[in-house]
Amino acid sequence: MLRKRTRNTILIAVPLLILLAFAIFLRMKAPPEPARLLPESDAILYVDLKPLRTATHLDPKKSLPPADDPAYQHFVDATGFNFERDLDEVAIALHQMPDPKGPNGPVAFSAVFQGRIDRKKMGPYLASLAISRETYEGNEILSIPSDGRTVRVTFLGYDMVATSNMPTPEQIHSIVERYRTAALPSSGSSLLAERYGDVPLLSFAWGIGRLGLPFVIYPPPRYGSNQLQIMGLTLPIPADATFIASVGFDANLATALAHSGSVHLRVDEITTDAATAEATTQTLQNLLNLYRTFQPYTQQPTTREAAALQLALHSLHIQHHSNRVQLSGTASADIIRGLFSPTVHNLTTPNDSTTK
Repeated sequence: MLRKRTRNTILIAVPLLILLAFAIFLRMKAPPEPARLLPESDAILYVDLKPLRTATHLDPKKSLPPADDPAYQHFVDATGFNFERDLDEVAIALHQMPDPKGPNGPVAFSAVFQGRIDRKKMGPYLASLAISRETYEGNEILSIPSDGRTVRVTFLGYDMVATSNMPTPEQIHSIVERYRTAALPSSGSSLLAERYGDVPLLSFAWGIGRLGLPFVIYPPPRYGSNQLQIMGLTLPIPADATFIASVGFDANLATALAHSGSVHLRVDEITTDAATAEATTQTLQNLLNLYRTFQPYTQQPTTREAAALQLALHSLHIQHHSNRVQLSGTASADIIRGLFSPTVHNLTTPNDSTTK
């Protein structure tokens, strides 16, 4: 009888362990949770700040000096949330607007922020700014006016906040719905499911989607032209190209930075055909050669960060693979330290222009 019970226990436990291991494997291969919660979009940007904070030796419990921007300092005092110290992960979905002259401009956004959030402080602060509210699947969604737009905000959990400035609430509703099923190994939106597999492993920052969307494309390309234009400058990049950009390390970030390691930069441009990719490759290579020719005659950098940026530009390498153009290079840890220095205060409050 004892042997029979033992055999039955094993027969039940083994499949359960296999299923558990398979579920853990799927979760490890899945995109980060903040990115999986995003709604359908034209582009996605993601940054994991935890390893960067560790590398720059910023203690999450340490008080930061007052910010240079009084409005931002008021936000920090009212909510207890400092982006430099308390934000761990952020995922942003970019939505192209059909009318670039409309109230939302060329691009609107939906975002999920994860970090150390004091809801007892942030909740009343956001409620004081709201002009209306609704309840959707148990989540209270606040509508906050911001420079002619409506920014919808909701708490997803003790450490997550979602927001969207799309004209309609469908996007914020989609985030709430995805959060309800977050325990499942979902691949997220169709864009994430299609392109996340191309993001290199150990990337702490990446972006996927249409190449032009992170920029303001106005006025639109000239009639008969498919080149990207920014502030009147025509770039050798098709406006409808798809990008996969990433920043990451081959080894542990903190260890790499401590030993003056290098961060790997990579941008893949996916064009409509091989001929377009080849033409883009040649044009970019010509521009890079031109820069390298004239760079010795320009003013030399005066800071470590500027010198590191110069070396990064010299490390750039361009390759052409079928309908893809790949731009890759390396950057010194000094660039990361400079970008994520805790003494830099250039963030704005939710009512400023960054919420547009």
